[in-house]
Amino acid sequence: MTSHEPINKETLDELRIKITRFGMAYKFALDEISTKVNILKEEFRLVHDYNPIEHVNTRVKSAESLIKKVQRKSLPLSLEAIQENIKDIAGIRIICSFASDIYRISKMIQAQSDIEVVEVKDYIQHPKSNGYQSLHIIMKIPVFMSDRKIHVYVEMQIRTIAMDFWASLEHKIYYKYNKQVPAHLTRQLKEAADTVAELDRKMEHINNEINILKGNDTSTDTEELLFNPREMMIQMLKDMDVSEQ
Repeated sequence: MTSHEPINKETLDELRIKITRFGMAYKFALDEISTKVNILKEEFRLVHDYNPIEHVNTRVKSAESLIKKVQRKSLPLSLEAIQENIKDIAGIRIICSFASDIYRISKMIQAQSDIEVVEVKDYIQHPKSNGYQSLHIIMKIPVFMSDRKIHVYVEMQIRTIAMDFWASLEHKIYYKYNKQVPAHLTRQLKEAADTVAELDRKMEHINNEINILKGNDTSTDTEELLFNPREMMIQMLKDMDVSEQ
């Protein structure tokens, strides 16, 4: 068929179904992994009286963003090439209270028998040069369509509240300057990332001490020892003199 030949109705209908199914598969994959995360979250709340997950965000890349990535990677503009080579079309981000929660959740997710872990990138143990920290897991999720089962790539990012706060700021600055961030801002962002890492360590230490106190002092009301990690982070940021770094 040449580019000048009209597309017949059967071919057009088939193409429409392929495109629809392509988008639906990623949405269904996010529904699947979100359900797993919600089950873990509820189990922790009921069994351990503790919720390590602050909140969860999901997204599917827009068509515009996807096309730009295809062009950057010099991939053919076909559904098959996109599905096989771009692994972050569907994304889920889990925000935790403490750094130790990140690895706890990662271990539980990776233990799911129907999840195929493709790659793990630990930017917490090995931060990016700009200071970015997060744990990334590329996985394949089974999606059951009406006539077949397909496996869809999903990227999971797990980070703390402080890491997410920094990443959100860095993202805004990155695009505000059209990816050409001035050197002084790059330096300040790296310093802020170091502060965030120290903040997470302090929060973890305080939380551990609180847990020890809860275990040793049976006379103390548990409610008196609970705190909101987000409020604690904001207060600690106010208390820390970042200008001295």
